[in-house]
Amino acid sequence: MKKIITYICSFIFLACSNDSSTRNPYLPETNFSFEINLNLPLYGSLANPGSAIYIGNEGVGLKGVFVYNAGFGQFLAWEASCPNHTPTSCSTMTIINGNMCKCSCEDYEYSLVNGTMLSEIPADKKIHELLIYRTTANDNVVTIFN
Repeated sequence: MKKIITYICSFIFLACSNDSSTRNPYLPETNFSFEINLNLPLYGSLANPGSAIYIGNEGVGLKGVFVYNAGFGQFLAWEASCPNHTPTSCSTMTIINGNMCKCSCEDYEYSLVNGTMLSEIPADKKIHELLIYRTTANDNVVTIFN
């Protein structure tokens, strides 16, 4: 029995990885929590599936957060700072066409549905997708956090 427990503990220990190679080097980690009450007029449009809003409150993400209603009670929250360079004065993206966002620095466009880059990818540059934050939805309150 001790051998089995030792084997399981060893497997769990070895399965853990500290590999940060997939982490975006341009966007530092930020800890926050923010609640969205869908009953408030400010956030009312987010109650419709396929809609997105920008939340630019201080302390919410690095340059704010885009929240997208994916339908069926699922919400996605994306960092509003362009993921392909360090945050600057032009890196706060804007929502376009309801389900996309655009960086004014390089005119890169990204999908708010899945976070992928929609623009042509430069051949000599590693491209990062949008940085996603966690969400929970309970009744009419959506919480975004990291």
